[in-house]
This record gives sequence, C-alpha cells and structure tokens, in this order.
Amino acid sequence: MSREINGVTYDTRTATVDKKFTYGYPGDPTGYEETLYITGDGRYFIYTYGGSASKYPEENITPIAREDVKNWMLLH
Repeated sequence: MSREINGVTYDTRTATVDKKFTYGYPGDPTGYEETLYITGDGRYFIYTYGGSASKYPEENITPIAREDVKNWMLLH
C-alpha cells in the first residue's frame, strides 16, 4: 500500500518492516495487524489492517514520530 501524507509518500513495498503485531487468527473477523515500517530516509509509519469486525476494517497508513515509536511498542 502506498499513501501520500503531507507531501511525503509512505509505501509498504519499499519501506522496511521494523516490528509487527498480529491479533487473532487467519480469517478472524475481529483480528488485525499493526506493522511498524521505516523508510529509507528514516521516517516511521504504522500500517494497519484487519477483519471486517476489527478496529481496522480498512487498510491505513499513519506516520509516527521517531520519539513515539518506543511508547507505541510498549502498548503492545
């Protein structure tokens, strides 16, 4: 998935996965994934997607500041 936010392109195909959290099981309508990516120029973003009854029923990309990454990981 690729998305431009505030003039910056975030692309899951070209960025590197840093950490991934998976909740539920394959095919679980309430299951979802949160994946932290880092771009080649050091920007972080979170890719989210899940089942139809999950908190992420549609794909999304959300930029995250470097200083907020540790706190995001601690929440999981």
